[in-house]
Amino acid sequence: KYTKFSVFYYWINSLGQNTSICSRSEDVVIPSGEQNHTATISYDHRIMPLEGFSSTGTYYCTVKWSHIQKMGKGVFVLARDTGYTETSDGWEILITLTILLAALSMTATALLLWKRK
Repeated sequence: KYTKFSVFYYWINSLGQNTSICSRSEDVVIPSGEQNHTATISYDHRIMPLEGFSSTGTYYCTVKWSHIQKMGKGVFVLARDTGYTETSDGWEILITLTILLAALSMTATALLLWKRK
């Protein structure tokens, strides 16, 4: 009774809306002598290029047999317009502070030399 099942791929967006991606039915043949053993079968599904921010959400896989249903934990995907980029705020602040201190240092030096004359 566990050899025939259906696999459903879908995602839930930030508004909680469920969108189906695809599904397929499986009928697994069990070799003789392998009955009553636990088996794990991996199924890969590749999602085609995401379409902007609307693809952000949690992606799930559900497997349904005639009498039971199991749902995966889900994978959260954050889609960005330009992809992931590191922020550089630390370097900008350091460079600004260095330039400001250098300008103040030059101004103080110029004032000291001018006052000495």
